[in-house]
Amino acid sequence: MSDIDYNVTADELRQFIERFEQLEAEKKDVNEQQKELMAEAKGRGYDTKVMKKVIALRKRKPDDIAEEEAIMDMYKTALGMS
Repeated sequence: MSDIDYNVTADELRQFIERFEQLEAEKKDVNEQQKELMAEAKGRGYDTKVMKKVIALRKRKPDDIAEEEAIMDMYKTALGMS
């Protein structure tokens, strides 16, 4: 490998690392904004634990949710909880 190849590779590597670091900083900012949003919602009386569960459910497929709920109902019935 020549010095020119090494410099190009080093520059490219540096660009990848710097971009990754930038994304990490952006991710930290987004996480802080989400934390602030949940604090605001909590301050207005919303249950943030339930909100997070709703957010997680919205990411899932309805069929998967229905199957899990059916199994949960079956387990609860078996344990005399419903």
